Amino acid sequence: MDPAFIAAVRRFNRTVTQRVGALDDEYLAQGRPLGQARLLWEIGPDGAEVAMLRARLGLDSGYLSRLLRTLENDGLITVGPADQAGGDGRVRTAALTDTGRAQWAQLDRRSDDLATSILEPLTEHRRERLVAAMAEVERLLIGSMVVIEPCPPSDPRARACLRAYAREIARRFDDGFDPALSNPVHDEALVPPAGVFLLATLNTEPVGCGGVKLHRDAPAELKRVWVADTVRGLGIGWRLLGELERYAAERGVTAVRLDTNRNLTEAIAMYRAAGYEEVEPYNTEYYAHHWFEKQLRR
Repeated sequence: MDPAFIAAVRRFNRTVTQRVGALDDEYLAQGRPLGQARLLWEIGPDGAEVAMLRARLGLDSGYLSRLLRTLENDGLITVGPADQAGGDGRVRTAALTDTGRAQWAQLDRRSDDLATSILEPLTEHRRERLVAAMAEVERLLIGSMVVIEPCPPSDPRARACLRAYAREIARRFDDGFDPALSNPVHDEALVPPAGVFLLATLNTEPVGCGGVKLHRDAPAELKRVWVADTVRGLGIGWRLLGELERYAAERGVTAVRLDTNRNLTEAIAMYRAAGYEEVEPYNTEYYAHHWFEKQLRR
C-alpha cells in the first residue's frame, strides 16, 4: 500500500473527528459521548433489534451491552424481548422511553445545527462541492466495508442471494427465466475441493455472490456472479471476480470461462474490461448468448 495514501486517510480521519466533535466528552452538548449518542440515534423512535444494532454499527457484543446498559440506567431506553410487542420472544429489542424520545429529538435538531455550521461559512459553489465529495467518500467507504468470504451455497444468506439473482435475470432476460431450462449448478459443485461459493456482505447483510467450478481437464467455470443494486458501482463485482480468479489460480487452474445472456450488458462490459475474450460456445446453456474465457497468470 502506498504510504502517501495511508497518510492521507489518517489526516482525513483526524480532520473529520475534530470537526464533528467526536473528541468531545459531551457530543453536541448532550452530556454523553459520541458512542452513546450514535446508539440512541440508531435505536430511533421505532426501536430496533439488538442484533441488528450490533451488525449495523459493527460493535463488539460486550461494548454494545455496556452502551445499552448506560442508556437504560439513564432512563432513555428499555431493553427486552420482542414478544412484548407481539414478536419473537427470543429476539431482544431496544426502545426509547418518553425521556429518550425527547433527547432523540434534541439530538436530531443539534445534528442539523452541526451540519449547518459546516456548510454556512462556505460559498454556495463550495457547499455543492463539499456535499458531492461527501457523497463520493460515503459510497467508497461503504464499498470498503463489504466483506467477501467463502460460504456454503446452502447457507440461508447464500440462498437469499441466489433467489435475488434469479429474480433479477427473470426480469432482464427476454423470455424470463425458467430454472428447468437452464443448466443446473448443484451445491456440491461449489464447495471445496470441487469449487467455492463466495458471499459478499455489508454489515452481515448479503449483497453479492459468485461461484467457481473446478474441472480436472478443462478451464474452471464462473457461475452465479451477482451484486445487489444497493452496492452497484462500488467495485464489488470486480472484487468478486478477482477473488474467484485467485481461488482458481491458487489451485493450478490456467483458464476460467463463463457464459452469459446478452441483456446483462454491465456484466459483459466488466468481463471484457477484465481481459475475458469471447470464444465459441462450450456448453448448451439455453439462456446464453456469449461465452468468454480468460487465461490466468500463475
